[in-house]
Amino acid sequence: MRRPFSLRFTSMRLQLRDLSLDLSEPLVMGILNVTPDSFSDGGRFNRIEAALARVREMIDEGVGIIDVGGESTRPGSPSVGQQEELDRVMPVIEAIRKISDLPISIDTTKPAVMRAACAAGAHLVNDVNGLRATGALQAVRDTGAAVCLMHMQGEPRTMQQRPHYDHVVREVTEFLEERVLACEAAGVSRERIVLDPGIGFGKNLDHNLALLGQIRQLLRLGLPVLIGVSRKSMFQQLLGRKVSERLPASLAAAALAVWQGAAIIRVHDVRATADAIRVVRAIQQSGEVI
Repeated sequence: MRRPFSLRFTSMRLQLRDLSLDLSEPLVMGILNVTPDSFSDGGRFNRIEAALARVREMIDEGVGIIDVGGESTRPGSPSVGQQEELDRVMPVIEAIRKISDLPISIDTTKPAVMRAACAAGAHLVNDVNGLRATGALQAVRDTGAAVCLMHMQGEPRTMQQRPHYDHVVREVTEFLEERVLACEAAGVSRERIVLDPGIGFGKNLDHNLALLGQIRQLLRLGLPVLIGVSRKSMFQQLLGRKVSERLPASLAAAALAVWQGAAIIRVHDVRATADAIRVVRAIQQSGEVI
């Protein structure tokens, strides 16, 4: 009986400090923004009690990784100082670690925040800048954390001002391959690396659609791929939907990403995404595709 075509690595594991995370089945990464200004849920979880309530809710919904962020990276967002970011994320990470052993990801570009978060119990660094800041490679190496390397053209304040590529899939793939080589040269092994094409980060709608349709090209680098497309503005451009109306579109994109082999889906809506992933995997494992 013919099996569905898939580039999924059935024995793939991600090394996160003292944990080995099984990625043979896709995982949901739940977004926990402890900022006042994130595009979708800014201000909702910037108090410890509210953040922990959301964490407990995500655990009940089937989350696999909790991604804590203290600086908004929405288009046009201003930068946040290092101490302010630490003040936002550190109490939350410490509180989460007291109630759960689930892997925690720290969404930051700052080496000092990476080090402090990992010392407090974070396992993974989620860096939209691909560890290009001075000292970032060394921070990940020294902490033993895993890292998600993301592609971004420009910076959050300016990235959506006329982004341009000659061949977006090839250029994003080449950038990520270069960052993997930089990690290896710095002493960060491939077993600790996840790749993210950076949907919406210095890309227009056509760029985003091309990348979402060619996830298998990224998988040819031999590393797990993370896709973050939850509630993004591309759905406003494509469908005219405001943030609160983008769940169906987000689920469609997540399902197609998993079908192509994405290992981690980063989302706001954990339960709905976990359900969608279960349906995709059941179809993939059912046998012949008609």
